[in-house]
Amino acid sequence: MKKTLILARNLICLIILCGISASCEQKRPLKTCDTFAEMADPTADTLSNWSQTPPGLNASFVSIDDKYPKSVMPEVKASQSYTVTGWKGEKLSGQLLLWSAEDIQQVECEFSDFTSPNGKLSSDIAQARFVRYVMTDIFEPGCGYRKPEDFPSSLAADMLDNLECFNIEAKTVRPVWLSINIPQSATAGTYNGKLKVYARDQKTQEFEISIEVQDRTLPSPSEWTYHLDLWQHPSAVARVQNLEMWSDKHFEALKPQMKMLADAGQKVITANINKEPWHNQCFDPYADMIIWTKNTDGTWTYDYAIFDKWVQLMMDLGINKMINCYSMIPWNNEIHYTDAASKEIINVKADPGTKIFADMWTPFLTDFTKHLKEKGWLEITNIAMDERSPEAMKATVDLLQKVAPELGISLADNHKSYKKYPFIKDMCVAAGAKVDSADIAMRREKGLITTYYVCCSDKFPNMFTFSNSAESVYASWYAIAADFDGFLRWAYNSWVENPLTDSRFRTWPGGDTYIVYPEARSSIRFERLIEGIQDFEKIRILREDLKKANTPESLSKLEKLNAEVAKFNTIEPAEPINDMLNKAKMTINEISK
Repeated sequence: MKKTLILARNLICLIILCGISASCEQKRPLKTCDTFAEMADPTADTLSNWSQTPPGLNASFVSIDDKYPKSVMPEVKASQSYTVTGWKGEKLSGQLLLWSAEDIQQVECEFSDFTSPNGKLSSDIAQARFVRYVMTDIFEPGCGYRKPEDFPSSLAADMLDNLECFNIEAKTVRPVWLSINIPQSATAGTYNGKLKVYARDQKTQEFEISIEVQDRTLPSPSEWTYHLDLWQHPSAVARVQNLEMWSDKHFEALKPQMKMLADAGQKVITANINKEPWHNQCFDPYADMIIWTKNTDGTWTYDYAIFDKWVQLMMDLGINKMINCYSMIPWNNEIHYTDAASKEIINVKADPGTKIFADMWTPFLTDFTKHLKEKGWLEITNIAMDERSPEAMKATVDLLQKVAPELGISLADNHKSYKKYPFIKDMCVAAGAKVDSADIAMRREKGLITTYYVCCSDKFPNMFTFSNSAESVYASWYAIAADFDGFLRWAYNSWVENPLTDSRFRTWPGGDTYIVYPEARSSIRFERLIEGIQDFEKIRILREDLKKANTPESLSKLEKLNAEVAKFNTIEPAEPINDMLNKAKMTINEISK
């Protein structure tokens, strides 16, 4: 009997020790996981029934096409494995969904290395970011003043936060966005790895990830041909991060924010050459980059120090194809200068075509051209105009050609007047405006750029915080189907008052003013925009290779590819765009093998 008791006691001790050992194996260093609070969910979703939710932390891979409400218990088919296919040099995305009926503390994600018979890819090629919910509204009526209380509001999953860990509230959902950057040096093959999800007092969960690396290489973003033009707003960075405008700390804060843009293949530097170009339509006015001074003898002095420092910062990051300078035609036609005698700032109304317009802009354009020559930037600099009337454009173009013919011109054209200006270096037409293929070919042969843009008036394809995230991908498929060189959108980071939590604005649908978040936080919209640009480049490369091969097999593949691409030459698709894109991407993967 005594012997039996001893054995039982030893067995119990062994079980306890095993339990302790298993517990220790999963234990992580304690962290506080502090972060900001999201806005309260305003919808009836908060009444969702969570009683059938399995206990603890639940997790499953889900499609990147799906956005899940924060307060609704998700109904998903559990998936513990995920496969992505891409080229060397391509950035791929995945989504892991977490949910719980109880509070869960200190959730962390950790990748293993990815291995194959051909080698290994380091775990640091993968990144997991917790998706944050921001307040949004609806499209109606597009452009125009609006009050938050006049439109239905909801929480939208969009911002990708740079956090080590996260605490999940009871009865909530928390997506995790996965990014995998395949090195250009990778060997083709299938690589397998794991994603571990830890949480305090929870069993560690393991998920399988398979990366199929095809034997093709995507160039670096700086070498992409896609002409991406997202307008930057340095002033917003200073305000949100509470930094002195144009201080050294401000310029340091700009670097990581603009590095994200460079890594997306951005081609254009946004600069302003006098007073706020858009008449304070944003939350933050654009601070002066060039200081105009009228001297006591009537001559002019122009201080380019800030302009030069800003342009150089962007060029150092790899954004160096164009400098678009806004604007000779601000939205209220006002410009300003400092009067040297009185030290006061003088505002001047300078309507295009008037004497004061010519008197103010002629000396500046002459001096600016000289300065740009000295910096070696003249050939890539454009005087840029945004949605100005045909009459204003004609007077401005006439003066530019007379005084500074070496300067390029950029125009976002909403008047369907592109044919009047076949010499404009950077012509961007409104979404849905058809440009004759012969005109695009002629412009491309001359090295001129032809793109399209969307704004608050365009319901589709757009990148509002409530938009289907696949619209960000569709934007580039539409560009290549319509034979555009790329895409323009305002704005990259014209942040609203509280951009981390509330994307709504006084004049446009939620998220219209920005696609990334403060302190170099990305978004689902931005990641999927990059996805579409990569598709554009892959299609371009495949077309070139298949034409060059010029075999019956290659030409058959080319015909199949072109037929798939042609379906996207519309901003009113007849099919669900998610299905269209997924089918088209399968075609690319098949041809790429």
